[in-house]
Amino acid sequence: MGQVQLVLIDWIWIGIYIAGMVGVGALFYRLGKRSESDFFLAGRGLPWWLPASSVYATHTSTDTPMWISGLVYGGGLRGLWYSFFCGWCAVSAFISTKIFRRSLAYTQAEWQSLRFGGLGSELLRGWFAGWSVFMNMFILGWVSIAFAKVLQYSFGWPIWIGLTVFSSLCAIYVISAGYWGVVMADFQQGIVAFFGIVIASVWGIMAAGGPRTIVEKLNAMDKGWMLNPFAFTGWFTGPFPLAWFITMLVIALLGGLGMCTAFDWLVEAQRIQSAKTVRDASYSIWAGTALVLVRNAIWAVAILGFFVINPGITERATYEMAWYRMGFEYLPAGLLGFFLACIFAIYLSTVSTHLNLGSSYATRDIYHHYINPHASQKKLVWVGRITTIIILVGSFIMGSMMKEITKWLIFALWTMMAGVWLPNILQVVWWRFNAWGYLFSWIANLGLSWLIVWVLPVFGVIPVLPDYLQFWLLMGLCAVIYLPITFLTKPEDMNHLVKYYVMARPIGFWGPVHREAERRGLL
Repeated sequence: MGQVQLVLIDWIWIGIYIAGMVGVGALFYRLGKRSESDFFLAGRGLPWWLPASSVYATHTSTDTPMWISGLVYGGGLRGLWYSFFCGWCAVSAFISTKIFRRSLAYTQAEWQSLRFGGLGSELLRGWFAGWSVFMNMFILGWVSIAFAKVLQYSFGWPIWIGLTVFSSLCAIYVISAGYWGVVMADFQQGIVAFFGIVIASVWGIMAAGGPRTIVEKLNAMDKGWMLNPFAFTGWFTGPFPLAWFITMLVIALLGGLGMCTAFDWLVEAQRIQSAKTVRDASYSIWAGTALVLVRNAIWAVAILGFFVINPGITERATYEMAWYRMGFEYLPAGLLGFFLACIFAIYLSTVSTHLNLGSSYATRDIYHHYINPHASQKKLVWVGRITTIIILVGSFIMGSMMKEITKWLIFALWTMMAGVWLPNILQVVWWRFNAWGYLFSWIANLGLSWLIVWVLPVFGVIPVLPDYLQFWLLMGLCAVIYLPITFLTKPEDMNHLVKYYVMARPIGFWGPVHREAERRGLL
């Protein structure tokens, strides 16, 4: 593909979009500066459709169409099951979302101090806050380098421009208006992104001859299996075994019972607490997830269209650009600028979220909790702005070091969460699970994940395992460590548990705490 050439109308589209996004910062500056709650949660007063649009916009980033393109071009519609893990949000919307919203915690780290008590709780909150700040910088670096590569591929621009310039523009409205700027910009960006995705995808599908022609060509190429989402390759063999599919279902359906069973939960948690009621919080998570699944389906059809036009591509890095190429190669002048504005939208929505989210952990859980508990609201807002800049600069450093990022991203967001997947459910549904059990599940998982994924295969101790087997192995090995520790250490203080239970009303195995709350006349 040659470099994309833009005409005046294209640049007008792009200019209007960027001006609109930066203008949000000025428009909502006075609301964002009022308090810590406004800067990080928009005062907890949003109707469900605003955080819902933010859920959708945030989870539509520059790397997402590359990921979906790789899955569908390489594996057909069955590859979409990789993205079905987000189905946990649909379950969470009616279970853990309600529990978390009732707690009134700003962050997941703060929720740990409400659920657990004592020294273990403080260690957990500090660890979780630091880890969250790091992971937000890591994800920002990943999406920024992906965006930079799209711009380099399309326009020949140097990597540093895509890595730094546009995220710095985005930081203007995040620093100015905080979460108010994020969520209001996300509403606009979600609309731009959705229409851009539909227009580019439909244009690409028609360039391939339309849906019927795509099906006919796939069958003629003996690739009809790509249309079957259940075309598995056996129980345990091949790239898409049934055991992998069952793992996806377990993660999607049971994961919604817990909190932080996927890193995405930290993003959802902020949207949950920004909703004005528990019901609004539930609706926002469910609706945002539904939009994500619809978006994936639209992308998938367009990518199948790209396959019939360009079959036989073997390099993953090349066919991961499938959806972008459909837009850049087939959209006419005028719409091309709107398509580029769409790409800016799906990038900046993710950047703004992780800048503000990472800053919330640095401000609320590190500075406010440990360093200056008596800080004024004005000072907390300024700390939020300063830490936003620090996270932005950190993302530049992270992005500049990333080359084979996909492997590291899967390790950080998938494998390194495997051992704490079940503890993240147990902390919600089981009263006896304590801070020490949860803390040691993290310690065990950090060590074992490196051993299972990297160290032991290198020395030939174990073979390189597929990701779904890594998940089950890590979950089992970590349980052997944290469950004995849970039973060998004391339960959480009953007074602390009763206070949390009355406030959050969790589901599951809380019988002794429920009876004690009733005895005290609190229920």
